[in-house]
Amino acid sequence: MIRSLAFTTQGRLHSRDIEMFLMPTLLADTNLFLWVDLENPTPEERKLVLEDIFHFHPLSIEDCVSVSPSPKVEEYSPKEEDKFATYLFMVIHAVDYSRKDGVFATGELNFFLGKHFLVTYHDEPLRSVQQLEERATKGTMHIARAPDRVAHTLLDAIVDNYKPALDELSVELAELETAVVEDPSPRTLNKIIRLKKEVLHLRQIIGPQQEVLKRFADGEFKLIRAHLVPYYRDVYDRLFHIAALSQNYMDSLTGILHIHLSMTSNKTGEVVKALTVITILTTPVTIIGTWYGMNFKHDMHELDWAHGYAFAFAVTALATVVTYWFLKQRKWF
Repeated sequence: MIRSLAFTTQGRLHSRDIEMFLMPTLLADTNLFLWVDLENPTPEERKLVLEDIFHFHPLSIEDCVSVSPSPKVEEYSPKEEDKFATYLFMVIHAVDYSRKDGVFATGELNFFLGKHFLVTYHDEPLRSVQQLEERATKGTMHIARAPDRVAHTLLDAIVDNYKPALDELSVELAELETAVVEDPSPRTLNKIIRLKKEVLHLRQIIGPQQEVLKRFADGEFKLIRAHLVPYYRDVYDRLFHIAALSQNYMDSLTGILHIHLSMTSNKTGEVVKALTVITILTTPVTIIGTWYGMNFKHDMHELDWAHGYAFAFAVTALATVVTYWFLKQRKWF
């Protein structure tokens, strides 16, 4: 699906759902800004927009179509034989966390940012893109006055969407802290390991994304106007805070894992202790019962004793009581 919108330099909607043959004309008009959004396009749509209309560099098109493992930004400047204008190619990952599935779902958003155009490309519907389109077409805040402003708004929305995901994660962490004390079972251990894996995945996304936004925050690219650099810096600062928060979650999970291992070790120790106490308490019974269970009449004269059974029982009971008293004195239980 292709969305296309043209805006004036005041941020007012000029036209939408533009015919493809008109796009080169609109691109040549410096008083207009063209935003084209490709959502899960067909190969024909992709070729028409990226190659035939904008003539983007083949390497950036290849990076856009294939799944990129980490965010990045590259600047492409035309040479003599190139037909494209200078542009920035950027890959950013949006995230969403589902407590039901227990995973961080990532969505890739690709930017082609030029002086008078912005092309966004994504395979899955993205909430940030849909919300921005609604706001831009209403024209109340004039956010669509330039490509770098729209790109900032998209980045800002993507970073904002990290917060609900982290809030869901913090709730699950709190529940996990309770579960690890009340029920240090293998099931709880599996949850801890799964959650650590997901937080590590989140940090692997945030790390390169920080580097990308830092380059914008430092004003490295001329296509980002100077008065917008502080806004990009604000997005970078919030992402930095999210990265610190994810590190805290990782530390918390490590602590929860140590508690689980300690609780499991204590539980095992209690079982071993109980079995040891039972073994010690039954030792007198075992010894005396085994001794008199030999039944050699000529070697054990007490077998002819009328009260021999009562005597053996009394000795067994006394030895057991003495053993119990000794263990109690030593505070073994």
